[in-house]
Amino acid sequence: MSTSIGIPDAAYKEVRGLSRGLQLLRALNRAPGGIATTTELARACAMHRTTVKRLLETLRAEGLVRHGERDGQYYLTFEVRRLSEGFEDESWVAQAATPLMHAAVKELLWPCDLTTMEAGFMVVRESTHRWSTLSQHHAMIGQKMPLFVTAAGRAYMAACSEEEFEALMKILRVRSDWIGEWARDKARIRKRVRETRRRGFAINEGEWVTEEHFGAIAVPVHSDNTLLGAINLIFPNDVVSPKDMKERFAPRLLKLAKSIGKSSQAWLED
Repeated sequence: MSTSIGIPDAAYKEVRGLSRGLQLLRALNRAPGGIATTTELARACAMHRTTVKRLLETLRAEGLVRHGERDGQYYLTFEVRRLSEGFEDESWVAQAATPLMHAAVKELLWPCDLTTMEAGFMVVRESTHRWSTLSQHHAMIGQKMPLFVTAAGRAYMAACSEEEFEALMKILRVRSDWIGEWARDKARIRKRVRETRRRGFAINEGEWVTEEHFGAIAVPVHSDNTLLGAINLIFPNDVVSPKDMKERFAPRLLKLAKSIGKSSQAWLED
């Protein structure tokens, strides 16, 4: 492909400093709490510490990172999120859901993810892992979760309309992997849906092999009559008892989901 002035794209050289700066931003995003030292970042990005320091100071001058409390520490600022303001896909999440999720950390204790449906998978749009002191995960935003073996997916399946449910199954049944096998097992899926509806919230007790050491509960998020997605609460297996799931955490998660739905409705109507 050529540019509009006839110069081949290959003629332009990569701006190495820009590439390295973006690499540092990604590394900071993955760091626990979004905070890391120059030494830790140099190790993570395989760069010389002096180069890392120079790039970080450039990013700081642009307002994308700030100094941490300890000497040599840096952390991301909200300006990083502003870079995506022109991207309107589900922008209600940042405006309506994020503040409520942040405020709920003290009450929920365990981290949670807000997910929406995308082509048969639940995709994490917002997460409190960076704020929860009990979190054992980082950089969750954008991660895809399978529908059948995650609490978020099960909560969504149990809440969606019959038409949407069948459309999702049609997409997934043509797959040749274990997801397709699940989708073709109508009896098993319907049983999961009935169990979730009867319980009032969805659960995952380590069935997702990628996260087999963690369990979760989840509830759907509605804005009026529109199903927006699902929100979960994640914890190590055998740490939260079934009684606590039902009597302590599920009601709090439902409360948060309702607040997000109400706030989202007001924002979407503006």
